[in-house]
Amino acid sequence: MKPALYPLEKPPTMTTKKIGDVILDVKNISLRFGGVKALTDISFNVKEHEIRAIIGPNGAGKSSMLNCINGVYTPQDGSITFRGKTFSHMNSRQVAEMGVARTFQNLALFKGMSVIDNIMTGRNLKIKSNLFLQALRLGPAEREEMAHREKVEHIIDFLEIQAFRKTPVGQLPYGLQKRVDLGRALAMEPQVLLLDEPMAGMNVEEKQDMCRFILDVNDEFGTTIVLIEHDMGVVMDISDRVVVLDYGKKIGDGTPDEVRNNQDVISAYLGTSH
Repeated sequence: MKPALYPLEKPPTMTTKKIGDVILDVKNISLRFGGVKALTDISFNVKEHEIRAIIGPNGAGKSSMLNCINGVYTPQDGSITFRGKTFSHMNSRQVAEMGVARTFQNLALFKGMSVIDNIMTGRNLKIKSNLFLQALRLGPAEREEMAHREKVEHIIDFLEIQAFRKTPVGQLPYGLQKRVDLGRALAMEPQVLLLDEPMAGMNVEEKQDMCRFILDVNDEFGTTIVLIEHDMGVVMDISDRVVVLDYGKKIGDGTPDEVRNNQDVISAYLGTSH
C-alpha cells in the first residue's frame, strides 16, 4: 500500500535510488524585461532520476526559470544543455520533442472535455497519422489511436482517476484537476518533468496524494523532476537537491539539510536580507 503520511517519509526505494549523470545544465542564465532583471547569472544542474526543487520567496524568479528551460522565454545571456546538446534558445515545441514536459501553476485544461480526452492531448507529438486519416479513423490511424488510448488508460489507472475517465474536467474538484494536468504531462512520456507549484491551493489530503504520485513517477517511471513548490515540508521531504532563488539571484544550492541551514536562505525567508 502506498504511504499516506504528511510530512512524508520517503519509501525505502527512494533513499537508495541511483542518481545518474547531469541531464540538464543551466549556465549563467540572465533574463530581463526592459529594465527589470528577472534572473541574474543563474547556474545549476539537474541529474538524471533526481527530484530537483527550485524554491524562493514570491517574485524570486522561479517560474521565469522554468519558462527559460522549456522555451517560453528567451534569456538574454547564458545557455541550457540538455543531454549534451547546448542551446542558447529553443522554442516550446523543440523542448517538448526532446522530452521535457511541463505543468503550470494555473490550470489550462479543456474544461468541457473528458478526463481521457484531456490526457490524450498530451499524446499529440507522438501521433504520426495525418489529420485526414485521424478524422476518418481509417486503418492505421484507428490502430494508432487505440495504442495511444491504451497508454492513456495506463496513466489514468496510475493516477487513480478511473471513476472519472469520462467526466468533463470542469466538473472535478480542484485536486483531481491537478492530477489530470499531471496525467497530460505524463502522456508525453517525458525524460524531464517540470512541475510549477503542483500543490498550490490544495488541502492536506490532496497534498498527500500529489506527493505520493510525484515520488512514484520518479521511482517507477524513472522520470527526472524539477519542482517549484512553496510548501517547505514537502520540498524537504521529497527533494534530492534544492536550489534557492531570491530577487532573481541564486543564494543557495545543495541537499535539503544544507539548504535548511544556509544563513542566506534563512535570512531571505525571514525577510532580514533586504
